[in-house]
Amino acid sequence: MISLLATRLTSVILVMLVVSALSFSIFNFLGDPVNNILGVNATLAQRDELRVALGLDQSTFVQFWRFVERAVVGDFGVSYRNRQPVVDLILARLPATLELVFCATVIALAVGIPMGVYTALKPRGLVSRSLQFGSLLGISMPQFLIGMLLILVFSVELRWLSAFGRGEVVKLGWWTTGMLTTSGLKALIMPTITLAVFQVSMIMRLVRGEMLEVVRTDFVKFARARGLSDRAVYLTHALRNSLLPVITITGLQIGSLIAFAIVVEAVFQWPGMGMLILQAIEFADFPVMAAYLAFVGFSFVTINLIVDLIYLAVDPRLRAK
Repeated sequence: MISLLATRLTSVILVMLVVSALSFSIFNFLGDPVNNILGVNATLAQRDELRVALGLDQSTFVQFWRFVERAVVGDFGVSYRNRQPVVDLILARLPATLELVFCATVIALAVGIPMGVYTALKPRGLVSRSLQFGSLLGISMPQFLIGMLLILVFSVELRWLSAFGRGEVVKLGWWTTGMLTTSGLKALIMPTITLAVFQVSMIMRLVRGEMLEVVRTDFVKFARARGLSDRAVYLTHALRNSLLPVITITGLQIGSLIAFAIVVEAVFQWPGMGMLILQAIEFADFPVMAAYLAFVGFSFVTINLIVDLIYLAVDPRLRAK
């Protein structure tokens, strides 16, 4: 276990260095933040003064090294656009994104796994075929289209739910949540469904494929020969072995949801990190963009480490190795 953690932590450090270098190199040449901050009417002296104040007069290597030094202690500098510490901006937007990702993941697992098991055990039934057709639509339809359809039905026509915003939120220290208020829960429904549709479809098809393969293996046949009930065979033996790939996919998808919830947040004007990075790209706000990519990279490597540890806990073959 200690050897695994040491290896993974070394990988985390190397990955974060590569991600930081790539993000710095790419966004350092995408526009000039001085022009976006001062506009076209600024004098040359004003531009030079601001460039020195932002540290943009230094070489690329010096800028990157200073960025890494500050990032290690959680200091990503000051936003060019908002003139606020980048960490404060991220912490203010982070609860909204994580709340959305958490709800979408819970729905995806709670709905996708039972649907996958059902369609695997009764593959020729009418309900199973309908679910498979629905999962194909869920994978094929883009998220912005699903969100717009939900807004059209539940906000424009029925007027049940709000089409934008997060609703009323409650502060718990630095954390904010809308799950403790009625308007916050209503505002969470449509973005969560939009974000979860693809995940539900993918998990359902993955569980179905794994279940169909596992039920043909010898240990399932031996379990039936021992006289175990179908419920025990399918839900205790077959399902447990089918969920191993789901752990990996779910971990990767959580990272993807954190990184790519931008579309859903833009459709519903959800005040999360997706909206923050869109505004940062528009104004060439390099500190925010670099910090966002560093956070996304750290999220992926951390989730992968947690997935590896869960694999060790649930699969005795890996522990034996």
